[in-house]
Amino acid sequence: MPILQVEIVGKPSAGSGNLARRIADAAAKVLKAPPGRVWVRLRYLPRANYAECGGPVPRGMRPVFVELLKASGAPQKERLREAAALARALAKACSRPVESVHIFYEPPAAGRAAFGGELLEKRG
Repeated sequence: MPILQVEIVGKPSAGSGNLARRIADAAAKVLKAPPGRVWVRLRYLPRANYAECGGPVPRGMRPVFVELLKASGAPQKERLREAAALARALAKACSRPVESVHIFYEPPAAGRAAFGGELLEKRG
Protein backbone atom coordinates (compact mmCIF):
# COMPACT_ATOMS: atom_id res chain seq x y z
CA MET A 1 0.00 0.00 0.00
CA PRO A 2 2.79 2.46 -0.42
CA ILE A 3 1.48 5.90 -1.35
CA LEU A 4 3.77 8.51 -2.87
CA GLN A 5 2.88 12.18 -2.93
CA VAL A 6 5.20 13.66 -5.54
CA GLU A 7 5.67 17.37 -6.07
CA ILE A 8 7.85 18.52 -8.96
CA VAL A 9 9.15 22.07 -9.16
CA GLY A 10 8.65 23.59 -12.60
CA LYS A 11 6.43 23.03 -15.57
CA PRO A 12 5.69 19.54 -16.87
CA SER A 13 8.12 18.54 -19.59
CA ALA A 14 7.16 17.15 -22.97
CA GLY A 15 6.15 13.53 -22.65
CA SER A 16 5.07 13.88 -19.02
CA GLY A 17 1.52 12.75 -19.79
CA ASN A 18 2.07 9.33 -18.22
CA LEU A 19 4.55 10.47 -15.58
CA ALA A 20 2.41 9.39 -12.61
CA ARG A 21 2.27 5.86 -14.05
CA ARG A 22 6.04 5.82 -14.68
CA ILE A 23 6.63 6.93 -11.09
CA ALA A 24 4.24 4.28 -9.74
CA ASP A 25 5.84 1.53 -11.81
CA ALA A 26 9.37 2.59 -10.83
CA ALA A 27 8.44 2.73 -7.14
CA ALA A 28 6.67 -0.63 -7.29
CA LYS A 29 9.78 -2.27 -8.68
CA VAL A 30 11.99 -0.86 -5.90
CA LEU A 31 9.42 -1.55 -3.17
CA LYS A 32 8.66 -5.02 -4.56
CA ALA A 33 4.93 -4.27 -4.64
CA PRO A 34 2.42 -6.17 -6.78
CA PRO A 35 0.28 -4.42 -9.43
CA GLY A 36 -2.30 -2.01 -8.03
CA ARG A 37 -0.54 -1.63 -4.67
CA VAL A 38 1.51 1.55 -5.21
CA TRP A 39 -0.45 4.77 -5.49
CA VAL A 40 0.92 8.09 -6.73
CA ARG A 41 -0.45 11.60 -6.40
CA LEU A 42 1.48 13.97 -8.64
CA ARG A 43 1.54 17.75 -8.47
CA TYR A 44 3.58 20.45 -10.14
CA LEU A 45 4.79 23.47 -8.17
CA PRO A 46 5.37 26.65 -10.17
CA ARG A 47 8.98 27.88 -9.89
CA ALA A 48 7.63 31.17 -8.51
CA ASN A 49 6.36 29.19 -5.49
CA TYR A 50 9.76 27.62 -4.71
CA ALA A 51 12.74 29.31 -3.07
CA GLU A 52 15.98 28.57 -1.29
CA CYS A 53 17.72 30.90 1.11
CA GLY A 54 20.66 32.91 -0.13
CA GLY A 55 19.38 34.24 -3.43
CA PRO A 56 17.71 33.14 -6.61
CA VAL A 57 17.36 29.46 -7.44
CA PRO A 58 19.51 28.48 -10.42
CA ARG A 59 17.37 28.11 -13.55
CA GLY A 60 18.29 24.47 -14.08
CA MET A 61 17.40 23.40 -10.54
CA ARG A 62 14.12 21.44 -10.60
CA PRO A 63 13.70 19.46 -7.37
CA VAL A 64 11.38 16.50 -6.89
CA PHE A 65 9.91 16.12 -3.40
CA VAL A 66 8.47 12.74 -2.45
CA GLU A 67 6.49 11.92 0.68
CA LEU A 68 6.36 8.15 1.13
CA LEU A 69 3.68 6.53 3.27
CA LYS A 70 3.99 2.82 4.02
CA ALA A 71 2.01 0.53 6.32
CA SER A 72 4.96 -0.09 8.60
CA GLY A 73 8.44 1.23 9.15
CA ALA A 74 11.62 -0.55 8.18
CA PRO A 75 14.97 -0.78 9.93
CA GLN A 76 17.41 2.04 9.19
CA LYS A 77 19.72 -0.20 7.13
CA GLU A 78 16.84 -1.22 4.86
CA ARG A 79 15.67 2.41 4.51
CA LEU A 80 19.17 3.48 3.47
CA ARG A 81 19.18 0.95 0.63
CA GLU A 82 15.58 1.64 -0.30
CA ALA A 83 15.98 5.44 -0.32
CA ALA A 84 19.00 5.27 -2.63
CA ALA A 85 17.30 2.84 -5.03
CA LEU A 86 14.04 4.79 -4.98
CA ALA A 87 15.81 8.11 -5.65
CA ARG A 88 17.59 6.58 -8.67
CA ALA A 89 14.38 5.06 -10.03
CA LEU A 90 12.32 8.23 -9.58
CA ALA A 91 15.07 10.43 -11.02
CA LYS A 92 15.04 8.29 -14.15
CA ALA A 93 11.23 8.33 -14.36
CA CYS A 94 11.17 12.14 -13.97
CA SER A 95 14.22 12.82 -16.16
CA ARG A 96 15.92 14.65 -13.30
CA PRO A 97 19.32 14.13 -11.65
CA VAL A 98 19.23 11.84 -8.63
CA GLU A 99 20.57 14.72 -6.51
CA SER A 100 17.28 16.53 -7.17
CA VAL A 101 15.08 13.79 -5.68
CA HIS A 102 14.28 14.26 -1.99
CA ILE A 103 12.36 11.52 -0.14
CA PHE A 104 10.58 12.08 3.16
CA TYR A 105 9.43 8.96 5.02
CA GLU A 106 6.09 9.50 6.73
CA PRO A 107 5.28 7.76 10.06
CA PRO A 108 3.86 4.25 9.48
CA ALA A 109 0.22 4.24 8.37
CA ALA A 110 -0.90 1.21 10.38
CA GLY A 111 -3.33 2.30 13.07
CA ARG A 112 -3.73 5.81 11.62
CA ALA A 113 -4.93 5.41 8.02
CA ALA A 114 -8.22 4.02 6.77
CA PHE A 115 -9.03 2.83 3.26
CA GLY A 116 -12.70 2.69 2.36
CA GLY A 117 -13.46 3.22 6.04
CA GLU A 118 -11.34 0.25 7.13
CA LEU A 119 -8.50 1.11 9.50
CA LEU A 120 -5.18 -0.34 8.47
CA GLU A 121 -4.27 -2.43 11.50
CA LYS A 122 -0.90 -2.89 13.09
CA ARG A 123 0.59 -6.34 12.81
CA GLY A 124 1.92 -8.29 15.76
